[in-house]
Amino acid sequence: MRKPLLFLSAALLFVAGLAFTPGRQANGWVSIFDGKTFNGWKVTEESPSTFTIEDGAIVVAGPRAHLFYEGPVGNHNFKNFEWKAQVKTMPGSNSGMFIHTEYQPKGWPSKGYEIQVNQSHTDWRKTGSVYALQDVKEVFVKDNEWYTEHIIVNGKNVIIKVNDKVINNYTEPDSISNGAARKKLSSGTLALQGHDPKSKVYFKDIMVKVLPD
Repeated sequence: MRKPLLFLSAALLFVAGLAFTPGRQANGWVSIFDGKTFNGWKVTEESPSTFTIEDGAIVVAGPRAHLFYEGPVGNHNFKNFEWKAQVKTMPGSNSGMFIHTEYQPKGWPSKGYEIQVNQSHTDWRKTGSVYALQDVKEVFVKDNEWYTEHIIVNGKNVIIKVNDKVINNYTEPDSISNGAARKKLSSGTLALQGHDPKSKVYFKDIMVKVLPD
């Protein structure tokens, strides 16, 4: 009986090791930012200094720039997935969390959707907006405080939660009349936005969960 018991013990240890693999969390969530480096991320050629790391968080402060996830999780090509992060905005700041996008060296991302991050910037589109498609005017959190922004993409549906409360539920129509074909839901990577030199936003505990197609 020793061999089967030894085999069972080894198997249990192997499974436990997988459960506690660095970067991997419970229930399918995987950390995609190690809190120390930009490993797995690629910044645009314009204003790369907009992104720095401080106390385990990505600090976004400076001229327009974007930081794209290009790491191994999901081969950085997500279709159905969940994405969440702890976020903190400074007064008057603007940023965004892009979905179904792709790396480009300059300019505003031309592919995918922007999910807004903004409590008090002059832009009336506030946190949780599916930018310019289904916008949110109400403010649910305060500047200078950490909150959770959680994006769920499944088929043509995008749900945005703030601190576990659903604040936006957008379903893409069958036909897009604005001519922006590259703005349709498809698949792609994730990105963080540096909006302007007066904005300062923090992101930490950045995690993704791949969902079935």
